[in-house]
Amino acid sequence: MYPILAILSVFTLAYSTVAGRVEKSWVSGPMLFTAFGLIIGPVGLGVMHESSDSELLLSLAELTLALLLFADAAHADLAILRRTRGLPLRLLAIGLPLTILLGFGIGRVLFGEMTLLEIALLATILAPTDAALGKPVVANRAVPGPIRQGLNVESGLNDGICVPILFLFLTMAAERVGGQGGGELGLALRLFAESIGIGLAVGIALAGAGVWLVELARGRGWLSPTWSQATVVALAFGCFGTAQSLGGSGFIASFAGGVLFGALLKHARQDLLHAPEGIGDTFALLTWVLFGAAVVGQAIERFSIPIVLYAVLSLTVIRMIPVFVSVIGLGLSTETKLFLGWFGPRGLASIVFGVIVLEAELPHGDVISAVVVYTVLLSVIAHGVSANLWANAFGARVRASEATR
Repeated sequence: MYPILAILSVFTLAYSTVAGRVEKSWVSGPMLFTAFGLIIGPVGLGVMHESSDSELLLSLAELTLALLLFADAAHADLAILRRTRGLPLRLLAIGLPLTILLGFGIGRVLFGEMTLLEIALLATILAPTDAALGKPVVANRAVPGPIRQGLNVESGLNDGICVPILFLFLTMAAERVGGQGGGELGLALRLFAESIGIGLAVGIALAGAGVWLVELARGRGWLSPTWSQATVVALAFGCFGTAQSLGGSGFIASFAGGVLFGALLKHARQDLLHAPEGIGDTFALLTWVLFGAAVVGQAIERFSIPIVLYAVLSLTVIRMIPVFVSVIGLGLSTETKLFLGWFGPRGLASIVFGVIVLEAELPHGDVISAVVVYTVLLSVIAHGVSANLWANAFGARVRASEATR
């Protein structure tokens, strides 16, 4: 434990001193941390061991996703859904469902041995995009504002939208494996409703109470600049842990709580969310180390043409065609549509969803896990390399086009 802590701390310290330079290059933080995890993992130096890493990966990834879900939902300006010509709304309401449907169709062709519910789970796991992996694009001022805002809102909300869909399919698949016969749909819907209902109730109740406390403390001058930064972290983890303890979805609770928190504290959310976003980014990078150490090495042993082909298609055809269709009529150029479609990186949410499905012990859970790992790994590399290169070139072409009008 202590040697691993020391190694991770030193590596994180070293990265933090050059992070600004790295973020401007074709190398990304997730690329470096995943590679580092692979080096110190079982297939490398063996400093981190496979037996304990998978459990630690799930715990850290769940907490990280809960914090980022809360922060992204609180940070998202929902008014943008009505501005920028409806781009985020199109991506979420049309692009996301089409991505799941197309992923299901291609999965049916490539993985005939899997059940329909398992394929539906795979398509749902790989539908949400990762805000952290997409940060080099959404934070790049060279990219036009509406495009950055559209991608940012999409990545901040689509993982929360996919949570209930995932748990519905997972409950149905688990009940079928458990031999419940034809009654799995009714039971799944009941458990689904309980999971969503409890999650929503917990998220709304705790976020409402948290906002009331913050406003009360602010009005009486009780807030400390230091401790106010812990408000969002404590509230996000509180929503997640409480909902999970009560049999609900902690992710739904974190997402719902974040939406309400951000809506009620618009005037102060920027200050309150700054530190939690930094903590979430740090947790995310540590998750990439565990990802490289615990699962990438295992996935290499499960290499197959259908698995790698689906991973490639997931990042290209399965993502880009739905996005292209969803933005028809918005007057966007072909390059803009391709840019929007390409920069839908898969990351933390897919890792968490994949581990959750793996623990359900479905007949083909190992295949689902391998596809997820290959897709995320390819995304880390491909999107990391292309982010700054294409974003800067795309922004320059847009400015040149506007200058000639």
